[in-house]
Amino acid sequence: MAEPATQSPFISSSAGGGSSEPGGRDLKVAGSPQSCAVHDLIFWRDVKKTGLVFSTTLILLLSLAAFSVISVASYLILALLSVTISFRVYKSVIQAVQKSDEGHPFKAYLDADVALSSETFHKYVNSAMVHVNHALKLIMRLFLVEDLVDSLKLAVVMWLMTYVGAIFNGITLLILGELLVFSVPVVYEKYKVGKRDRKPGKRLAAPQGAWAASAREPQSCVSARVLSRGPGALESHGPAVPIRRA
Repeated sequence: MAEPATQSPFISSSAGGGSSEPGGRDLKVAGSPQSCAVHDLIFWRDVKKTGLVFSTTLILLLSLAAFSVISVASYLILALLSVTISFRVYKSVIQAVQKSDEGHPFKAYLDADVALSSETFHKYVNSAMVHVNHALKLIMRLFLVEDLVDSLKLAVVMWLMTYVGAIFNGITLLILGELLVFSVPVVYEKYKVGKRDRKPGKRLAAPQGAWAASAREPQSCVSARVLSRGPGALESHGPAVPIRRA
C-alpha cells in the first residue's frame, strides 16, 4: 500500500496565497518580494549585487561626511554628465569616420516610456499614507501622554540620544549602521550554523547546490520563490538530500 504523499513545508505555508490572522488581515508582507530582496541583500546571497550596493552607499556616506550635500550632488552630476557626453562624442566621431548612420547612441533609452501611470502613483501614495497615518497617530499618542509609561520611555531615550549626539553625528551613525547591517547577519548566520553542526549526537547531511542557500532562508522567502517558479521548481534542483539521524 502506497504511503500518502507528504506535502513540502515550503509550499504548505503559502499554497493558499498567504496565511491570515483571525481578524481577517492577510499576512503576505513577510513573504513579499521586497522583504526577500532585502534579506538576500544583507545576507550576501548575490555577492556582486550586494558588493555594488554596499560599496556605493558607503562611498556616498563617506563623501557626505567629508563634503557638503551640495558638493556631493554636484560632483555626482558632473561625473554622470562627463560619462554620457564623452560617450556621445565618441560615438559621433566613430560614425563620422565609418560614415555609418547608427543614430543617437541613447536612442533606446530616450524612446523608453518612463512616465508614471496614475494607477502606480496612487498605489504608492496609498501605501505611503498608511505609514504616515500610523506615524502621526503614534506621535500624538506619545506627545499627548496617552500612556505615561511610553512617554517616559521616549523621554529617557531622547535624553540618552543627547549623549550619543555629543559623540557622533548623523552621518557617522549611518556609516556604523550600514557596516553593522551588512556584517552582523552574515557573521551570526555562520556562527549559528557552525555551532549547530558541532552539537554532539547530530549527523545531518550537508545541503548541496541550491538547497544550501535555501536551508538558511526564511520559510516565507523560499515559499515565494518556489511558487513564483511554478510546480517544476522543486524538481529542477534535483532530489532532496536525505537526512541521517543518529
